[in-house]
Amino acid sequence: MSTTTLAVLVPLLPFLGAVAGLLLGRTAPGFVRPLAILPTLGAAVLAVFVAVRQGGGAAIDTATELTPTGSVPIDLSLHLDGFAVLVAVLVGVVATCVQLYSTAYLREDPRYPSYAALVSLFTSAMLLVVYSGDLMVLLVGWEVMGICSYFLVGHYWETEAARSASLKAFLVTKLGDVPFLIGLFALAADTGSFRITKILDAVASGGLDHPTLIALLLLAGVAGKSAQFPLHTWLPDAMAGPTPVSALIHAATMVAAGVYFVARLLPVFAASRAALVVMAVMAAVTMVGSALAALAQDDIKRVLAYSTVGQLGYMTGALAVGDRGAAVFHLLSHGAFKALLFLGAGVIIHAAGTNSLAAMSRMDGLAQRVPDAFWTMTIALLALAAIPPFAGFFSKEAVLVAAEHAAGGHSDTAPSAAGWLVLVAGVLTALLTAAYATRLWLMAFRGRGAAAPDHGREPVAMTGVLWLLAIPTTAFGLAAGPLADWFDGRELTPSVTTSVLGTGAALIGVVLTYALWQRATARAAATARAAAPAPAPAPADASGDVPAAVTAARSAATAAAESAAEAPEVAEVAHDHPAVPAGPAPDPGRALLGPLHRHAADGFHLDAVYDRLFVRPVRAAASLVRFLDREVVDTYVRGAGAGPRLLGSLVRRAQTGNVQSYLSALLAGAVVLAIATAVLANVNAGS
Repeated sequence: MSTTTLAVLVPLLPFLGAVAGLLLGRTAPGFVRPLAILPTLGAAVLAVFVAVRQGGGAAIDTATELTPTGSVPIDLSLHLDGFAVLVAVLVGVVATCVQLYSTAYLREDPRYPSYAALVSLFTSAMLLVVYSGDLMVLLVGWEVMGICSYFLVGHYWETEAARSASLKAFLVTKLGDVPFLIGLFALAADTGSFRITKILDAVASGGLDHPTLIALLLLAGVAGKSAQFPLHTWLPDAMAGPTPVSALIHAATMVAAGVYFVARLLPVFAASRAALVVMAVMAAVTMVGSALAALAQDDIKRVLAYSTVGQLGYMTGALAVGDRGAAVFHLLSHGAFKALLFLGAGVIIHAAGTNSLAAMSRMDGLAQRVPDAFWTMTIALLALAAIPPFAGFFSKEAVLVAAEHAAGGHSDTAPSAAGWLVLVAGVLTALLTAAYATRLWLMAFRGRGAAAPDHGREPVAMTGVLWLLAIPTTAFGLAAGPLADWFDGRELTPSVTTSVLGTGAALIGVVLTYALWQRATARAAATARAAAPAPAPAPADASGDVPAAVTAARSAATAAAESAAEAPEVAEVAHDHPAVPAGPAPDPGRALLGPLHRHAADGFHLDAVYDRLFVRPVRAAASLVRFLDREVVDTYVRGAGAGPRLLGSLVRRAQTGNVQSYLSALLAGAVVLAIATAVLANVNAGS
């Protein structure tokens, strides 16, 4: 079987699995899980075969005309280069892990059949984006992912949070897709084709007439899809969906699509130095802002969501300095450890009965309750913090090396200003990333208080996936050398300067956060002791120790308050969860951010700003249109109907049914006509 045939089957298998799952989900529920796992697993295996055959060599292109358009043709084409085949492997592996994990995680969910089918369709759409060599066919996968995300984020549609989050994700990404579509048409008009290879040839020969305009239009769509400032606000709210969906969206599909698109068409963006500077500014603001916001979040999934926004900012920054190899390297590395982080968070949420870090910090022994999640998430958080020798260190260093190269004026395409922006923001974000990763680890696994509930070991389908993803999270960085040959040939290995800067900043973040956590823990313990009621006097025949019954009563009273951050998916767990103890939570993020904490926790109030700038004016305009339609347009319509009704009522009154009245009216009319005729005759005779 040829490589192109195998590549066609890669997105086709999950699509067929999705169709079969939707058709058989209710009539044959026993086939739902095999139809969810096997096609996706088959696509992952075939993607590996395609990658091995392509081998990082010359790109494989094939195309057939899909439909004649009379102007710019649309082709059903494949473009298989090193970027495409490796990203496809990532998508297939992560999607397979998500499907396996979901069989246990959502085992009690009555809507699991439709969920599994949508995940397969989501996977198929992303694979279509990855392999497509024509921008119109790529756009199909791009938009199908948007529809799938709407349904998957709104999976728990009974809750207001899920309904609002799904609608917000759909509308914000569509807001970027409108200029994105215009940019695609403008690009095709300038280059005469939607084929990626022909577009790149036209750009190389100087055939792009409006590079800045086209790049900025396309960048708007990328900002929406990849959750970059200022269109990033939908991604943290999308945590209202099931945790496996979050893993799929953040690691390998929707948000990765924008970065991958820019990597595919980087020469188009590099044709405009102004567009690269705009991209660098967007990346820098996204990196720093999202890292600050992550430090202030209480929901473990929202911490990881803002983390994804920041890591995507690193990728966008690498593209802004003209190094798509570093961007895709970090995309692959991030896909492994971010999928592990989200799936591990799902295990913790199931075990703790809450996704509140403050509540987890008041539990003792949670790490012992979920040892698999503890060890694998520790590995993933070390990778996120870019601590060597984990994968995140090598990929993040590749981005910093590219930024340093551009800042020194050694790049032929990127201006040095873009390089400095990305380098400074990248080092600062490395410190903040290590800080919020350490904060998450300490609050989730080093809590003190009532014993965490013990529900036994989590299913193997969940824990086994964690250990599988821990392998690339640990060792993928070692592939930095060979991967250069699969990309553009640029070195991806760290330099001494950036290693010292990045790792030093990360270590400062770790040590500082740990010290502040120790201080916050001591203060919280002192506050709890001061607030505790005085112990009851011991019985006369007892020693001075406080009776165990009194301690148990206090624990029961403390456990009366429940966590406000409980997620809808917690209710799916087969076992019951006790109330989460209330009390002061040692949070180093408050000390790190100081007065900025309140604003960072609310995402710097961007939703409120957008509400005043866009939502309220649109609603006011809609109210005005509704008023004009009801009071003006409808008035004319009603008037047009009232005239004939009035005339009809007058005529109806003449229809009495009395024959004598009809004859009298006829006679009177005849007399009037006769008189009028006579008068007219006399007038004519006199003249």
